Amino acid sequence: MKSETGHFTSKAGEAEFKNAYNEAMALIPKPNETKDIQTKYGTVRVYYFTEEKNRDKEPIVLLPGRSASTPMWEPNLEGLMKERPIYAIDLLGEPGMSIQIVAIDNRQVQAEWLNQVLEELNSDRAHIVGVSIGGWTAINLARYYPERIASISLLDPVFVFAPISLKMIALSIPASVPVIPRAIREKMLSYISGGAKADKSEPIAKLIESAMRNYKLKLPAPDQIRVEDLKKIDLPILALMAENSTMHNSKKAVENGKKYVKDIDIESWPNASHAINGEYPEEVNSRILVFVKKHSRD
Repeated sequence: MKSETGHFTSKAGEAEFKNAYNEAMALIPKPNETKDIQTKYGTVRVYYFTEEKNRDKEPIVLLPGRSASTPMWEPNLEGLMKERPIYAIDLLGEPGMSIQIVAIDNRQVQAEWLNQVLEELNSDRAHIVGVSIGGWTAINLARYYPERIASISLLDPVFVFAPISLKMIALSIPASVPVIPRAIREKMLSYISGGAKADKSEPIAKLIESAMRNYKLKLPAPDQIRVEDLKKIDLPILALMAENSTMHNSKKAVENGKKYVKDIDIESWPNASHAINGEYPEEVNSRILVFVKKHSRD
Protein backbone atom coordinates (compact mmCIF):
# COMPACT_ATOMS: atom_id res chain seq x y z
CA MET A 1 0.00 0.00 0.00
CA LYS A 2 1.39 3.37 -1.02
CA SER A 3 1.76 6.01 1.67
CA GLU A 4 -0.44 9.09 1.23
CA THR A 5 1.82 11.23 3.38
CA GLY A 6 5.30 12.64 2.94
CA HIS A 7 7.90 10.26 4.33
CA PHE A 8 11.53 9.23 4.36
CA THR A 9 12.22 6.38 1.98
CA SER A 10 14.43 4.46 4.44
CA LYS A 11 15.58 4.48 8.05
CA ALA A 12 19.15 5.04 6.91
CA GLY A 13 18.05 7.98 4.75
CA GLU A 14 16.12 9.48 7.65
CA ALA A 15 19.14 9.15 9.94
CA GLU A 16 21.40 10.75 7.33
CA PHE A 17 18.98 13.64 6.89
CA LYS A 18 18.64 14.23 10.63
CA ASN A 19 22.42 14.30 11.02
CA ALA A 20 22.64 16.90 8.25
CA TYR A 21 19.76 18.84 9.82
CA ASN A 22 21.44 18.94 13.25
CA GLU A 23 24.74 19.99 11.68
CA ALA A 24 23.00 22.87 9.86
CA MET A 25 20.95 23.88 12.93
CA ALA A 26 24.20 24.36 14.83
CA LEU A 27 24.95 27.30 12.52
CA ILE A 28 21.94 29.37 13.58
CA PRO A 29 21.14 31.10 16.90
CA LYS A 30 19.81 28.80 19.60
CA PRO A 31 15.99 28.97 19.66
CA ASN A 32 14.33 30.39 22.77
CA GLU A 33 11.68 27.70 22.39
CA THR A 34 11.02 24.66 20.21
CA LYS A 35 7.34 23.89 19.69
CA ASP A 36 5.66 20.85 18.13
CA ILE A 37 2.18 22.06 17.25
CA GLN A 38 -0.58 19.54 16.64
CA THR A 39 -2.78 20.19 13.60
CA LYS A 40 -5.41 18.04 11.89
CA TYR A 41 -2.80 16.97 9.36
CA GLY A 42 0.26 16.34 11.50
CA THR A 43 2.75 17.83 13.93
CA VAL A 44 4.42 21.06 12.85
CA ARG A 45 7.86 22.00 14.17
CA VAL A 46 8.16 25.68 15.03
CA TYR A 47 11.23 27.43 16.43
CA TYR A 48 10.88 30.70 18.36
CA PHE A 49 13.73 33.22 18.36
CA THR A 50 13.66 36.56 20.14
CA GLU A 51 15.55 39.11 22.13
CA GLU A 52 13.79 40.09 25.35
CA LYS A 53 13.11 43.66 24.17
CA ASN A 54 11.11 42.36 21.19
CA ARG A 55 8.80 39.84 22.87
CA ASP A 56 5.71 42.06 22.67
CA LYS A 57 6.13 43.04 19.03
CA GLU A 58 4.20 41.53 16.16
CA PRO A 59 6.16 38.46 15.00
CA ILE A 60 7.69 37.49 11.69
CA VAL A 61 6.88 33.96 10.49
CA LEU A 62 9.47 32.39 8.17
CA LEU A 63 8.47 29.85 5.49
CA PRO A 64 11.37 28.04 3.75
CA GLY A 65 11.77 26.79 0.20
CA ARG A 66 11.25 23.33 -1.26
CA SER A 67 13.23 20.53 0.39
CA ALA A 68 14.61 23.16 2.75
CA SER A 69 13.75 23.76 6.39
CA THR A 70 14.55 26.17 9.21
CA PRO A 71 18.38 26.03 8.83
CA MET A 72 18.15 27.66 5.39
CA TRP A 73 17.45 30.96 7.21
CA GLU A 74 20.97 31.00 8.68
CA PRO A 75 21.97 34.15 6.71
CA ASN A 76 18.91 36.08 7.93
CA LEU A 77 17.91 34.95 11.42
CA GLU A 78 20.35 36.88 13.55
CA GLY A 79 19.61 40.15 11.77
CA LEU A 80 15.83 39.75 11.81
CA MET A 81 15.59 38.76 15.48
CA LYS A 82 17.36 41.95 16.51
CA GLU A 83 14.15 43.81 15.68
CA ARG A 84 11.32 41.23 15.83
CA PRO A 85 10.31 37.95 17.45
CA ILE A 86 10.69 35.19 14.86
CA TYR A 87 8.81 31.94 14.30
CA ALA A 88 10.54 29.61 11.84
CA ILE A 89 8.41 26.76 10.52
CA ASP A 90 9.36 23.45 8.93
CA LEU A 91 6.65 23.08 6.29
CA LEU A 92 4.29 20.13 6.76
CA GLY A 93 4.76 17.50 4.06
CA GLU A 94 8.32 18.69 3.36
CA PRO A 95 11.55 17.16 4.75
CA GLY A 96 12.20 18.57 8.19
CA MET A 97 11.07 17.97 11.75
CA SER A 98 7.36 18.38 10.98
CA ILE A 99 5.55 15.04 10.66
CA GLN A 100 2.61 14.64 8.27
CA ILE A 101 0.04 12.03 9.39
CA VAL A 102 -2.97 12.79 7.15
CA ALA A 103 -3.05 13.26 3.38
CA ILE A 104 -2.85 16.85 2.16
CA ASP A 105 -4.81 16.58 -1.04
CA ASN A 106 -5.71 20.13 -1.99
CA ARG A 107 -4.41 23.66 -1.71
CA GLN A 108 -6.96 24.81 0.84
CA VAL A 109 -5.72 22.09 3.20
CA GLN A 110 -2.17 23.40 2.66
CA ALA A 111 -3.43 26.77 3.90
CA GLU A 112 -5.55 25.25 6.66
CA TRP A 113 -2.74 23.55 8.55
CA LEU A 114 -0.67 26.75 8.49
CA ASN A 115 -3.61 28.79 9.75
CA GLN A 116 -4.04 26.27 12.58
CA VAL A 117 -0.40 26.84 13.52
CA LEU A 118 -0.93 30.62 13.66
CA GLU A 119 -3.99 30.06 15.85
CA GLU A 120 -2.01 27.88 18.26
CA LEU A 121 0.73 30.51 18.41
CA ASN A 122 -1.96 33.05 19.41
CA SER A 123 -0.70 35.21 16.59
CA ASP A 124 -3.51 37.58 15.62
CA ARG A 125 -1.20 39.65 13.41
CA ALA A 126 1.78 37.90 11.85
CA HIS A 127 4.13 39.15 9.16
CA ILE A 128 4.76 36.25 6.82
CA VAL A 129 8.10 35.95 4.99
CA GLY A 130 8.43 33.23 2.36
CA VAL A 131 11.21 32.28 -0.03
CA SER A 132 10.59 30.30 -3.24
CA ILE A 133 7.83 27.73 -2.54
CA GLY A 134 7.50 29.35 0.89
CA GLY A 135 6.38 32.46 -1.00
CA TRP A 136 3.69 30.47 -2.79
CA THR A 137 2.69 29.01 0.60
CA ALA A 138 2.30 32.54 2.01
CA ILE A 139 0.10 33.67 -0.88
CA ASN A 140 -1.88 30.44 -0.69
CA LEU A 141 -2.53 31.19 3.00
CA ALA A 142 -3.71 34.67 2.04
CA ARG A 143 -6.01 33.13 -0.58
CA TYR A 144 -7.94 31.09 2.00
CA TYR A 145 -7.16 32.44 5.49
CA PRO A 146 -6.00 36.07 5.35
CA GLU A 147 -7.39 37.06 8.76
CA ARG A 148 -4.21 36.66 10.81
CA ILE A 149 -1.80 38.10 8.24
CA ALA A 150 -0.50 41.64 8.79
CA SER A 151 1.83 41.66 5.76
CA ILE A 152 3.62 39.32 3.37
CA SER A 153 7.24 39.58 2.22
CA LEU A 154 8.21 37.36 -0.73
CA LEU A 155 11.75 36.44 -1.78
CA ASP A 156 11.76 35.28 -5.41
CA PRO A 157 8.48 33.38 -4.94
CA VAL A 158 7.60 30.67 -7.45
CA PHE A 159 4.20 30.20 -9.11
CA VAL A 160 3.01 33.61 -7.87
CA PHE A 161 3.66 36.34 -10.43
CA ALA A 162 5.17 34.33 -13.30
CA PRO A 163 5.29 30.67 -14.39
CA ILE A 164 8.25 28.38 -13.81
CA SER A 165 10.71 28.25 -16.70
CA LEU A 166 10.68 25.17 -18.94
CA LYS A 167 14.39 24.62 -18.30
CA MET A 168 13.83 24.46 -14.55
CA ILE A 169 10.97 22.00 -14.99
CA ALA A 170 13.24 19.81 -17.12
CA LEU A 171 16.07 19.97 -14.56
CA SER A 172 13.88 19.30 -11.53
CA ILE A 173 12.50 15.98 -12.78
CA PRO A 174 15.75 13.96 -12.77
CA ALA A 175 17.08 15.78 -9.70
CA SER A 176 14.15 14.51 -7.62
CA VAL A 177 14.76 10.84 -8.47
CA PRO A 178 16.71 9.13 -5.62
CA VAL A 179 18.85 6.92 -7.90
CA ILE A 180 20.19 9.92 -9.82
CA PRO A 181 23.81 10.61 -8.78
CA ARG A 182 24.37 13.18 -6.05
CA ALA A 183 26.45 15.27 -8.46
CA ILE A 184 23.37 15.90 -10.62
CA ARG A 185 21.40 17.27 -7.68
CA GLU A 186 24.36 19.39 -6.57
CA LYS A 187 24.65 20.76 -10.10
CA MET A 188 20.97 21.75 -10.06
CA LEU A 189 21.31 23.42 -6.66
CA SER A 190 24.33 25.35 -7.93
CA TYR A 191 22.38 26.38 -11.04
CA ILE A 192 19.46 27.63 -8.93
CA SER A 193 21.78 29.65 -6.68
CA GLY A 194 23.61 31.39 -9.50
CA GLY A 195 26.67 29.16 -9.62
CA ALA A 196 27.37 29.16 -5.89
CA LYS A 197 29.07 26.09 -4.48
CA ALA A 198 26.48 23.46 -3.56
CA ASP A 199 28.16 20.30 -2.31
CA LYS A 200 28.49 18.33 0.90
CA SER A 201 31.12 20.73 2.27
CA GLU A 202 28.41 23.39 2.66
CA PRO A 203 25.95 22.33 5.42
CA ILE A 204 22.78 23.94 4.01
CA ALA A 205 23.39 22.53 0.53
CA LYS A 206 24.19 19.15 2.10
CA LEU A 207 20.91 19.27 4.01
CA ILE A 208 18.82 20.12 0.93
CA GLU A 209 20.54 17.48 -1.22
CA SER A 210 19.90 14.85 1.45
CA ALA A 211 16.27 15.95 1.68
CA MET A 212 15.78 15.63 -2.08
CA ARG A 213 17.34 12.17 -2.10
CA ASN A 214 15.77 10.67 1.02
CA TYR A 215 12.28 12.18 1.33
CA LYS A 216 9.21 11.43 -0.76
CA LEU A 217 6.85 14.38 -1.10
CA LYS A 218 3.12 13.71 -1.14
CA LEU A 219 1.69 17.17 -1.75
CA PRO A 220 -0.52 18.58 -4.49
CA ALA A 221 1.48 20.45 -7.11
CA PRO A 222 1.46 24.20 -6.49
CA ASP A 223 -0.77 25.99 -8.94
CA GLN A 224 0.12 29.16 -10.77
CA ILE A 225 -1.69 31.86 -8.76
CA ARG A 226 -4.48 33.19 -10.99
CA VAL A 227 -4.84 36.84 -11.91
CA GLU A 228 -8.25 36.78 -10.22
CA ASP A 229 -6.64 35.67 -6.95
CA LEU A 230 -3.88 38.29 -7.18
CA LYS A 231 -6.50 41.00 -7.63
CA LYS A 232 -8.35 39.82 -4.50
CA ILE A 233 -5.32 40.14 -2.21
CA ASP A 234 -6.09 42.91 0.26
CA LEU A 235 -2.83 42.83 2.18
CA PRO A 236 0.43 44.78 1.89
CA ILE A 237 2.94 42.79 -0.17
CA LEU A 238 6.70 43.20 -0.51
CA ALA A 239 8.20 41.13 -3.33
CA LEU A 240 11.92 41.00 -4.09
CA MET A 241 12.37 39.18 -7.38
CA ALA A 242 15.86 38.01 -8.36
CA GLU A 243 17.07 39.56 -11.61
CA ASN A 244 19.08 36.44 -12.49
CA SER A 245 16.56 33.90 -11.22
CA THR A 246 16.58 30.62 -13.10
CA MET A 247 13.06 29.86 -11.90
CA HIS A 248 11.09 32.40 -13.94
CA ASN A 249 11.20 35.67 -15.83
CA SER A 250 11.56 38.19 -13.00
CA LYS A 251 10.98 41.18 -15.26
CA LYS A 252 7.59 39.75 -16.25
CA ALA A 253 6.87 38.90 -12.61
CA VAL A 254 7.43 42.52 -11.60
CA GLU A 255 5.15 43.72 -14.39
CA ASN A 256 2.40 41.33 -13.32
CA GLY A 257 2.73 42.16 -9.64
CA LYS A 258 2.39 45.89 -10.30
CA LYS A 259 -0.48 45.31 -12.67
CA TYR A 260 -2.63 42.98 -10.58
CA VAL A 261 -1.91 43.48 -6.85
CA LYS A 262 -3.46 46.50 -5.11
CA ASP A 263 -0.91 47.15 -2.37
CA ILE A 264 2.50 45.93 -3.53
CA ASP A 265 6.12 47.01 -3.42
CA ILE A 266 7.81 44.78 -6.01
CA GLU A 267 11.16 45.03 -7.74
CA SER A 268 13.76 43.03 -9.61
CA TRP A 269 16.89 42.84 -7.43
CA PRO A 270 20.01 43.47 -9.57
CA ASN A 271 22.47 40.57 -9.94
CA ALA A 272 20.57 38.34 -7.50
CA SER A 273 19.89 34.64 -8.09
CA HIS A 274 17.08 32.54 -6.63
CA ALA A 275 19.23 32.32 -3.48
CA ILE A 276 18.67 36.05 -2.85
CA ASN A 277 18.24 35.68 0.93
CA GLY A 278 21.76 34.27 1.27
CA GLU A 279 23.42 36.51 -1.32
CA TYR A 280 22.21 39.82 0.13
CA PRO A 281 21.21 39.00 3.73
CA GLU A 282 21.77 42.43 5.31
CA GLU A 283 20.05 44.32 2.50
CA VAL A 284 17.14 41.87 2.32
CA ASN A 285 16.72 41.91 6.11
CA SER A 286 16.68 45.70 6.10
CA ARG A 287 13.99 45.85 3.42
CA ILE A 288 11.83 43.32 5.25
CA LEU A 289 12.18 45.04 8.64
CA VAL A 290 11.34 48.49 7.26
CA PHE A 291 8.32 47.04 5.47
CA VAL A 292 7.14 45.12 8.54
CA LYS A 293 7.52 48.17 10.79
CA LYS A 294 5.47 50.24 8.32
CA HIS A 295 2.60 47.75 8.55
CA SER A 296 2.74 46.97 12.28
CA ARG A 297 0.56 48.31 15.05
CA ASP A 298 3.24 48.06 17.77
